Amino acid sequence: MASAGSNISRLEVLEGPTGRRNWPDEVKAQIVAESFEPGVKVSAVAHRHGLTPQHLTGWRRAVREGRLILPSAGEEPFAHLVVGDLRTAEHEDQSRCGAISIETGGIVVRVPADISAARLGDIVRVLRIT
Repeated sequence: MASAGSNISRLEVLEGPTGRRNWPDEVKAQIVAESFEPGVKVSAVAHRHGLTPQHLTGWRRAVREGRLILPSAGEEPFAHLVVGDLRTAEHEDQSRCGAISIETGGIVVRVPADISAARLGDIVRVLRIT
């Protein structure tokens, strides 16, 4: 390993993957979902999967911004989409036209149809917590 006359005082062996890795979105989403569990520390999840906490925090930000979708854990869907007949909508209250209605747990939230996806995601996230 060492040639004659060279002095090697220390040899470091790196364990595990080195360099840049390409994580599939499904794997990222599973790791992020694990980090969102109650009582779990981001740093512990990151180290368990060979990541830095900063890297995992970036993935968590991507979820909050809607750039990464978390897997559903076999749960019922959060909301059902119901599409009605347009002729029926004409006879309903005019204030409801051009709006999105979200109904959950006895709460009805109506937002304008042109709401940004990020803002709508914030509202849905709050409704899931309550």
